[in-house]
Amino acid sequence: MASSNSHQHHHVIDGIIRPRPLKPGNPMVLRAQEEHGGLKANGNLSKLENPSSGMSSGRSTPLPPDAPPSAVSISSARRQKRAQQKHRLFPTIDYAARVSHFDPKSDYRDFRGFFVLFWIGLAIMVITTMLRNIKDTGFPFRAGVWSLLTERVSQLALSDGAMVLSTSLSLPLHKLFRNSKGWLRWENGGMAIQSIYQAAWLVLWVNWPFMLNWTWTAQVFFTLHTITFLMKMHSYAFYNGHLSTTEHRLSALDNPESASTAAAVRYPSISSRLNEYDEAKERKKHSDEDEALAELREDLALELTSPLGQVTYPQNLTLCNCVDYMLCPTLCYEIEYPRTERIQYLELFWKTLAVFGCIFLLTVTSEEFIVPVLHDASLRLENVPSTSETLLILSETISLLLFPFMVTFLLVFLVIFEYVLGAFAEITCFADRHFYSDWWNSCDWLEFSREWNIPVHHFLRRHVYGASRPYMSRNMSTLVTFLLSALGHELVMGCITKKLRGYGFLAQMLQLPIVALQRTRWVKGKRLFNNICFWISMILGLSMMCALYVLV
Repeated sequence: MASSNSHQHHHVIDGIIRPRPLKPGNPMVLRAQEEHGGLKANGNLSKLENPSSGMSSGRSTPLPPDAPPSAVSISSARRQKRAQQKHRLFPTIDYAARVSHFDPKSDYRDFRGFFVLFWIGLAIMVITTMLRNIKDTGFPFRAGVWSLLTERVSQLALSDGAMVLSTSLSLPLHKLFRNSKGWLRWENGGMAIQSIYQAAWLVLWVNWPFMLNWTWTAQVFFTLHTITFLMKMHSYAFYNGHLSTTEHRLSALDNPESASTAAAVRYPSISSRLNEYDEAKERKKHSDEDEALAELREDLALELTSPLGQVTYPQNLTLCNCVDYMLCPTLCYEIEYPRTERIQYLELFWKTLAVFGCIFLLTVTSEEFIVPVLHDASLRLENVPSTSETLLILSETISLLLFPFMVTFLLVFLVIFEYVLGAFAEITCFADRHFYSDWWNSCDWLEFSREWNIPVHHFLRRHVYGASRPYMSRNMSTLVTFLLSALGHELVMGCITKKLRGYGFLAQMLQLPIVALQRTRWVKGKRLFNNICFWISMILGLSMMCALYVLV
């Protein structure tokens, strides 16, 4: 009996009794051996012996020097098979030259977990704020900013609707300019009339909140919406005006003796270099006048056709097209846009929900961490005996506003560029949703201005920089673009605080010499240092602007 049990756990090789190999208890060892062929499915070591004989020494007989090639090949194959069977029983770790995820040389770019952590941190902030308010007042939230949000809502909605509706007057005006054969044509007097209308329109709607004595929260929304639709209206009117001039030139070529044969004017594109024509075609000398005329007709016709080739001017001059453009999340008008196949209603629901969630978080942040600090500072500044004490109070206020304004800036960025524009893109099936780039890696303010607000950057690049390039140098065009942008920011701050101080205008214009300094050979290329400077100036500038506009 003992003998039979002994044979169950031992086997004989070369007449020597040896224990059978047992299945390893560590599953990682087992898996490593199975992957390399060291174990069979039942857990036993795979046999190295010749299956025909059942017994082998594990070593092969050396081949004679005159062995045939077939025997050499078989011997080499057997050696490879035996090498594959040799494995360590303990799993090994493969080491290689690799970098960490945060290393600048790393290709890893997926940090969405930090995005989730950001929202969890905001949830913790809201919960702790609610508990503190319940302890102090018996209510989870304060009512100051909430009451401002609900004041005169119906009046705000009607005024905003009237403002948006008034931009559609550009469509009948343009049809009037297009059909005119005299001084009302776009290139004659139509552009001036449109410009006068836009200036009067802006003056009316900027002063509208002051005439109705709205709260600052209503003014923030209405002023930003007004400037947005001013840019939309300008792009719609001036691009269609350019197309009407191009159409008149193409029609005039039916009688080439009296028509202009100058090169076709191409409107500045947001995807190509600004205001640069195809110089190769302009410089090309045609020996055949008919060939030159045919090419000019082709260039003019291409300018009248949409980038996708489905619509040609003036087929776009419809109320439906105008309304669709006003709803699309873009500030640059095109005859046709790329579209998605259908509306994803679940995605639209989540983005709409996120809009209200961000507004809620902005309200809590303002109510709990910004308004009390500014209110306390204003009371302390009423009876300040010296300038040094004033500077000390301002410095303390700015330091207390640093983190709240950083959170506010990030929430404003998300609610506008990710959720509001994303929701309207879903509603209109607008396919191009590249509303921002990785502005958080910016090394200077020019890079930031290009990447954090791509719709506005495209508008300024096309309608300000591109429109001014034929008349001035590149540096002057850049200066004019920055000047107009700074005036727009100062207008917004003036409408919000009802003060014209010029702090925002001065701060934005100072970005140009700072950028020039950052592009010198001593600083250029130091991306980490420049990104640190960018973030410090961003966080410090936001709280400083708020403190100066409100308290000084």
